[in-house]
Amino acid sequence: MEFSTHTSASLHQIKTAALAVGVYADGVLSPAADIIDRASEGLLRKVVKAEFQGKAGSTLVLRAVPGVSAQRVVLVGLGKQADYAPAVHAGAERAFAAACIQAQAGEAVSTLAANPCGESTMRARARSAAIAAGQAAYRYDLTFGKGSERETGLRLRKFSVWAERADAAQAQAGAREGGGISHGMDLARTLGNLPGNVCTPSYLGETARKLAAEFKGTLKAEVLEQKQIEALKMGSFLSVARGSDEPPRFIVLKYTAPRAASRAKTAKPAKAPVVLVGKGITFDSGGISIKPAATMDEMKYDMCGAASVLGTMRAIAELELAHDVVGLIPACENLPSGRANKPGDVVTSMSGQTIEILNTDAEGRLILCDALTYAERFKPSAVIDIATLTGACVVALGHVNTGLFSKDDALADALLRAGRQSLDPAWRMPLDDAYQEQLKSNFADMANIGGPPAGAVTAACFLSRFAKAYPWAHLDIAGTAWRGGKDKGATGRPVPLLVHYLLEQAGKG
Repeated sequence: MEFSTHTSASLHQIKTAALAVGVYADGVLSPAADIIDRASEGLLRKVVKAEFQGKAGSTLVLRAVPGVSAQRVVLVGLGKQADYAPAVHAGAERAFAAACIQAQAGEAVSTLAANPCGESTMRARARSAAIAAGQAAYRYDLTFGKGSERETGLRLRKFSVWAERADAAQAQAGAREGGGISHGMDLARTLGNLPGNVCTPSYLGETARKLAAEFKGTLKAEVLEQKQIEALKMGSFLSVARGSDEPPRFIVLKYTAPRAASRAKTAKPAKAPVVLVGKGITFDSGGISIKPAATMDEMKYDMCGAASVLGTMRAIAELELAHDVVGLIPACENLPSGRANKPGDVVTSMSGQTIEILNTDAEGRLILCDALTYAERFKPSAVIDIATLTGACVVALGHVNTGLFSKDDALADALLRAGRQSLDPAWRMPLDDAYQEQLKSNFADMANIGGPPAGAVTAACFLSRFAKAYPWAHLDIAGTAWRGGKDKGATGRPVPLLVHYLLEQAGKG
């Protein structure tokens, strides 16, 4: 989708397929709605009084409004004026986009970001508007037949954020950032939604290469194959890959920030990169410790950590972020076979630490630990791994908050702040040393599970043993990366959180 801004003072003269104006639950029209009401000689107030209550997220489409050039005026409920908050605004933008899609409008203009909302800025509201519209307009169609309704239906292709001229610069910056995040989320969602027989480790590698070709000025991809991974002595990662006929891939995607001429004159060295590590299990059967069959199809989503890294890298390349970033993705399948890991096996990680595998379904940490060791070579300012790691995190936090684990308070606070600002929230979980006791093994340096108690915590404790050389955080997205049931599909989280965090880091000098 194309995102832009609109600053025409004459709202009633904007020619568009759909124009959104807000209405509060107490009957108060937003300033934009008031302009349209006056242009239509009081029509909006009559409609609001007769049939529109302004409930948050509700919509009413009015066609051929007299005195207004837009084909449709869409009334969007904002809820009680006193309760209007950033989350309500984002919901209103999603509702408007959904109404446009229902009406088969190909382009739209929204005035909703112009309404004050707590302490948020116009830039933040424009960013949120673009993200919300992108979420509503996303459509997966890659594995439907040709000529299907999914493939041929009219799509919302252009979304504009309206702002007063005084706010135009902020609106433009926010819409651009939101557009980049939206495009990154689209990529992450599509990769997650693709079936495991299509989105293989090799497919992820090719996706990284295509991104590098698209953004060849700033992105560079290196995709390591079996022998190269063996040469690195990534024994833990390779032990998981061994059970599948699909060859593993270790993806290194480097983003180098554009060096402005003015910056080059100062000879100021580039800041140490942030490294993002994404779990790339393209299908997880559980291995020998096989999963129940009922929802095993959803284990194609076990590479959503990898998808979020690729989506984030795409977003920052589009936005030309002023900070170097490295994406690392260990990618393989976890399947049962005569070569697969068995409970009781002992493997040696790239770090030299040995691991007793008590459960082959705790495989994500086995591939991530080698990637965390590999990350040391970049001398990073911070390392963040992202993984659909534990069902225990879903039990603890449900589908609202991503689990955040870190011993670095500054890093944790920055990620929590980014989550709040992006409406992609995380919740900090404990990482006390006392939990490490559960990982003791009689036959290796550690076991790969710590038993049922605090399963999400002990998984993070396991990873922490390989992340001592730099500030590190772990995001467990098992409850937030996808939805099951009738709304089954990838969400694109935590791309907004990660991009907000990186934008903040880039702005620190």
